[in-house]
Amino acid sequence: MARPSCGSITFVQRFGSALQSNVHFHVLVPDGVFVETEKGARAEFQKLPPPSDKDVAHLLAQVARRVTRLLERRGRLEQHAAPTDALEVLKGASVQARLPLPPGEPGWTPPPKRRCSTQDGFSLHANVRIHANDRQGLEQLCLYAARGAISLERLEERPDGRLSYRMRRPAPDGSTHLILTPLALLKKLAALIPPPRVHHVRFHGVFGPAARLRSSVTALSKPELPSVQEPQLEVGPTTSASSIRPASRLDWAALLKRVFDIEILRCARCGARMRVVAFITDRKACARILEHLGLPSRFPRWASPQLSLPD
Repeated sequence: MARPSCGSITFVQRFGSALQSNVHFHVLVPDGVFVETEKGARAEFQKLPPPSDKDVAHLLAQVARRVTRLLERRGRLEQHAAPTDALEVLKGASVQARLPLPPGEPGWTPPPKRRCSTQDGFSLHANVRIHANDRQGLEQLCLYAARGAISLERLEERPDGRLSYRMRRPAPDGSTHLILTPLALLKKLAALIPPPRVHHVRFHGVFGPAARLRSSVTALSKPELPSVQEPQLEVGPTTSASSIRPASRLDWAALLKRVFDIEILRCARCGARMRVVAFITDRKACARILEHLGLPSRFPRWASPQLSLPD
């Protein structure tokens, strides 16, 4: 019998609801496993029962033990000297920021919930489930898991010049808004900037880029079509048949469309599809074309940053 395979998608989040540094992970896990069929390169989904509270607590204990061991090996739990870099100071203050507790209580713990567990500062919440036919609910869950650190819809300016940011849920003391100066808001956001060249969406198991069953369990799966004899390519004197290969990557225009929802090759006036005729790299030629179109042909001048600090 073929060995069952599982998969998951992880969204790395670095912030909390109060704009403090709080690294956590949103993980989408199918409620079952994928079993390869006899034909090969095809997978069937087999549903599994939901985890119990004991299973969640056991999983959290393993995660806490392995993460602590990893941080010890890398020396991240040792006491270091006070940071001198301004950004490191902001990150340290953001990590130590805590939501205000109810007055008169030395500590506050949330009420117990199903399939939830806490241990040594780690917490695991596994009680959110989306039905297989609820595609809109799945989309909303993905948007929530991949959301940004700040929502402009919850940010507004007060009459005194300070900013009010409405949190997603009330704090333990009942407060619902953060009142910050513009400089304090910039400090909070600067501490949440992720490190460069680090992916914040990870695919594991059968969803991984190199997984053999990925094409059969994702939207990349294509129905089997009857075989059709492909037309013979005409090979010129300077082109060999072995050098003709299909494109393995999306072009830059398709990537812009997928990431930013900007179709750069669509004319903004008439909506017609454009095609690339030539790439002009000569600086003088580019300047003449821009001036002919009435567009600026010089870069804007660099200005030194100016920041007015409050008294």
